[in-house]
Amino acid sequence: MPRFAAKIEYDGTQYVGYQVQPNGWTIQAAIEAALVKMAKLPKGEHIPTSCSGRTDSGVHALGQVIHFDYPAPIKADNIRRAMNSLLDPSIRFLEVVEVDEDFHARYSAIAKEYIYRVDTQQYPDPFKRLYTLHHPYRYNLDNMSLALQAVIGEHDFTSFCSTKTDKEDKVRTIYQAEIIENKAESELQFRFYGNGFLYNMIRILVGTTLQIGDGLKKANELQRLLDTKNRKEAGPTAPPQGLYLHYVEYLNNPFRI
Repeated sequence: MPRFAAKIEYDGTQYVGYQVQPNGWTIQAAIEAALVKMAKLPKGEHIPTSCSGRTDSGVHALGQVIHFDYPAPIKADNIRRAMNSLLDPSIRFLEVVEVDEDFHARYSAIAKEYIYRVDTQQYPDPFKRLYTLHHPYRYNLDNMSLALQAVIGEHDFTSFCSTKTDKEDKVRTIYQAEIIENKAESELQFRFYGNGFLYNMIRILVGTTLQIGDGLKKANELQRLLDTKNRKEAGPTAPPQGLYLHYVEYLNNPFRI
């Protein structure tokens, strides 16, 4: 059975997350149903997929990566065309390549980049409401940018992890953390690039950093929270619709850069 890797993008608004679950329609369920239909498998059989990382309800992806073993020889580009004709327009296969059998979308990944978009207009843009956090308050960009420097490097991110996580090891390495201001679009864009992220980690970092920008917390708050390791002292978890899985990096990247 040939193994394929696919780079996909999706609008997560109408889904309850990536991973199959009993309480609603998911990205994974939609993809696996389309694969079964394409392969014309008997009822009850399925083609399991693995992803680089699960996204929550309402979270989007611009460069999610999955892999699966297909039950028959087929050209990679035929998979891409067929899947894009079978799937809802909210999910798109951008690229499909055949890979070695030891490639794993999750375990072969060495880093990921997420972005978080914030609409800073006085009134929410109706065309951004499903894809950004509306935050109409005055902010100090310098304080936020300075604060984020504290999270770069290897740290214990207990203060920025949901208490619902099942991960005991909360140490992760962040290679880049920055905010880009687009005044023309009245938008802030947070970017985080690292070797791994905990449950709700980016959304809590964003929520806390925005409080710093608003003057509700001091510029050294992120450093203090890294030291205290107490989720209760950090800021709110920013809502899901502003978050995007942007890019997944592999040592031997199978996709065109």
